Amino acid sequence: MTALPPPMPPSVTPAKNGGRRFATLRTVLALILREMSTSYGRTPGGYLWAVVEPLAAIIVLSIGFSLIVRTPSLGTSFLLFYATGYLPFDLYQNVSRATSRAISFSKPLLKYPAVTWMDAILARFFLNSLTSVLISILLLSGVMLVTDTHASLDLPPVVSAMVLAMILGLGVGTINCALIGLFPIWDIAWSIITRPLFLASGVLYTFESLPPLAQNILWYNPLVHIIGLMRVGFYSTYTASYVNEIYVLGVSLGLMAMGQILLGRYHRDILNR
Repeated sequence: MTALPPPMPPSVTPAKNGGRRFATLRTVLALILREMSTSYGRTPGGYLWAVVEPLAAIIVLSIGFSLIVRTPSLGTSFLLFYATGYLPFDLYQNVSRATSRAISFSKPLLKYPAVTWMDAILARFFLNSLTSVLISILLLSGVMLVTDTHASLDLPPVVSAMVLAMILGLGVGTINCALIGLFPIWDIAWSIITRPLFLASGVLYTFESLPPLAQNILWYNPLVHIIGLMRVGFYSTYTASYVNEIYVLGVSLGLMAMGQILLGRYHRDILNR
């Protein structure tokens, strides 16, 4: 009777998995460095423009609305009020826009077996999240230093708001990455559909200042919850009882799961288009 070969040592599979994880990490880091050089290295000023753009938007909003009303909806500083609304919104926008174009941006590299569509999405997610978070910290710190805001910083709600904005951007970006790959017209359609999003997310006002009908509709916009939570961290008298972090997380993870299912099923068709 022929003897059976000895069983494979249990350490082999973990080693392979560990090697794969390490290879994925190296791939993601390489894609991050590539995007840093292409997105910022070729532009005069590089990362400086990434800071100037949101700063200019906040200043314009502050000057414009200070000419119309005497005080912002919260506190005494227009700069701080609009910064706490604009920066989490901008973080979401940057992450969702970058991840939605992950496959088209890295399409030549995705023809290599070592690079996967998930690597491309993670690279753009991490780079744009980190960039936007660092810019937000820089600008918010500057606003609080140069203006007499009397703000009392409560860090946990601020961190929660930024993390939720990142996860929501990843969820929306992942499903849009699949839809844009399958239906290129969706890119244009999505940009048209979401044009009112800036006005409908509470950047320029507080949720409580809206009439009841508008509150009932806009409550379903996850960004309203994120911006409300962000402002809770800067205004000690603001409670934002309408904020539901579980709802935002559920929407984000649901969109992310649907996007991953579509990309897992159709990523080869997208690459061959």
